[in-house]
Amino acid sequence: MTTATSQNISDIIRERHSVRKYDSNVKIPREEIVEILEKATLAPSSSNLQPWRFIVIDDLETKKELRQIAYNQEPVETSSAVIAVLGDKEMFKNIERVYRSSYEAGYMDEANMNRLIDSANSTYPNAPEEIRKNIASFDTGLVSMQLMLIAKAKGYDTVPMAGFDKQKFMDKFQVSERYMPVVLIALGKAAAPAFKTTRIPAKDLVEFI
Repeated sequence: MTTATSQNISDIIRERHSVRKYDSNVKIPREEIVEILEKATLAPSSSNLQPWRFIVIDDLETKKELRQIAYNQEPVETSSAVIAVLGDKEMFKNIERVYRSSYEAGYMDEANMNRLIDSANSTYPNAPEEIRKNIASFDTGLVSMQLMLIAKAKGYDTVPMAGFDKQKFMDKFQVSERYMPVVLIALGKAAAPAFKTTRIPAKDLVEFI
């Protein structure tokens, strides 16, 4: 199987396309999905608070139910698994764990750890919820894109789906109000070529000052 070490990152980016037709006979082992997620979560995040959580749906009957919540989108049912990416609106609850972990790993001294903890605790808990939702949305976008590229490097295909009834999803999977569903990512092997698209040339989008 192709891996990121044997394939140029530029090739992976160019070859990744949103796939909507999946081979329903392909079953990706859960251990491999966890491996993909472990690498995806190396993505950057605001103050390294990692405001993301994941629900992986790979049971066929549950995927069929999810398909109705996702406005009957076929990849939900036919892909090997659907990874729901959730944003953590209360990412400040990760502060102590994140910085203490970095301290214990030897990446910072105790004084710096305490400074960062105090700084984050004075900022994030007091921020309006709308600001924290924006932060979580931005950071889950970073981890989601990284997830899809890592999956492609491992020979799998994906498609992100933001179109689904988020309240019904929360009800179905008993998601705490702390989290907000952001995107569903179908993961599997393509059963048909992806529909390719073009891009507006970068020179038409960039301005140097």
